[in-house]
Amino acid sequence: MEVIMGIGVIYFLVIIIANTLGAISGMGGGILIKPIFDGIGYDSISAISFYSAVAVFTMSVVSTYRKVKEESKFNVFLIVWSAMGAIIGGVGGKNMLDIMLGNYSSRVVLSTQIFITILTIIFALFYSFFNWKSWSLSGFYWYIICGLILGFFASFLGIGGGPINVTLLMIMFGMGIKDAAVYSIAIILFSQGSKILAVILNGDLIYFDLSMLFFIIPAAILGGLFGSILSHTFSDKYVENIFRGMLIVVIFINLANGIVLFN
Repeated sequence: MEVIMGIGVIYFLVIIIANTLGAISGMGGGILIKPIFDGIGYDSISAISFYSAVAVFTMSVVSTYRKVKEESKFNVFLIVWSAMGAIIGGVGGKNMLDIMLGNYSSRVVLSTQIFITILTIIFALFYSFFNWKSWSLSGFYWYIICGLILGFFASFLGIGGGPINVTLLMIMFGMGIKDAAVYSIAIILFSQGSKILAVILNGDLIYFDLSMLFFIIPAAILGGLFGSILSHTFSDKYVENIFRGMLIVVIFINLANGIVLFN
């Protein structure tokens, strides 16, 4: 019981910090939660993926609600079509993860997740530093394609959102970083919601320690509140610095996990 309480408190603190930064940057907290929980090594890959999904989904609900309450202007069509794509992509990502867990060792699956996560971070860093020209696309089919990609990677990697969300939105639709962060969080809400729903419908909840949710959900709510409040006050430049800082930190966390995994 003391061990569970201790792990729960650690999870609580990690999620508050991760979700606060994730809500500000639009990446979601999972990009920090997943590798840190992997490093702690207390839970299985599937359990960590589920806990991360719950934390990021809860944060995205809080953050999106506050944005709507602030009467922020949204491109409703972008959100609706991207969300549809994200739901399908999210289910596909979860199924792919389940297939890999059923056919390969946890070590192989985790190393695959680490490798792909680092690749997406490098891609996001290159875009952030070199300011590649955006494509300024429009049309429901592009929104769906964007959602499919984001939903799949978010669910498969277990990171909720990740660096590719904000970057892809900026590249495809020519958004500024703060606008991309808002839309990213809204899309995360649907992709992670579909993943959690799939877990419930498949009857997989029995495999997880649901008592951890008493630590995870309150922390996620607080992180979402803090992040949305700070995001409103920070400039685009400050948000971009947080975005870059998170990317660099996560690269080192994933590399450290990879080194431990192969030693």
